[in-house]
Amino acid sequence: MTLTLILTRHAKSSWNDPTLDDFDRSLSGRGRKSAPLIGQWLIERGHVPEVVVASGARRTVETWEGMASAMPEATVLEHNTALFHAGAGTILEVLREQAAARVMLIGHNPGFADFANRIVVQPPRHDRFNDYPTAATAVIEFERESWAQVRWGSGRILDFVVPRELK
Repeated sequence: MTLTLILTRHAKSSWNDPTLDDFDRSLSGRGRKSAPLIGQWLIERGHVPEVVVASGARRTVETWEGMASAMPEATVLEHNTALFHAGAGTILEVLREQAAARVMLIGHNPGFADFANRIVVQPPRHDRFNDYPTAATAVIEFERESWAQVRWGSGRILDFVVPRELK
């Protein structure tokens, strides 16, 4: 069985209101432009998630909302606060709990960059993969029967993009 992970770091967030808790920060204007571009890119390449798991932070939810305009309405959004500033190990635990064959995770750095580098057999030849900038999105394929069987160094990169490449 083939499992597909779409790993997206939230789009660019705003720091305009210093009174807001980090969890409640929204997207910046640039982030609001980037999210739909990533959603359209995924649709054009046939990478449509069945379920989206976001950290629940406002900027991850807004990232999905921007992307969702291009997605089928059947895609389910779940919030999992364990992804909020999670390390690579926690991200893997959240992924292993999934049942759908095509899963999107939306979260934060530095955990997403570390996770992306550790989960793939070989990283793509892309100068931004290691630092995983805002709205960076990787599509990673696994030949496994379930997410519970996914191990470090077992994924194959199908696609990787950053928003600047789509403008």
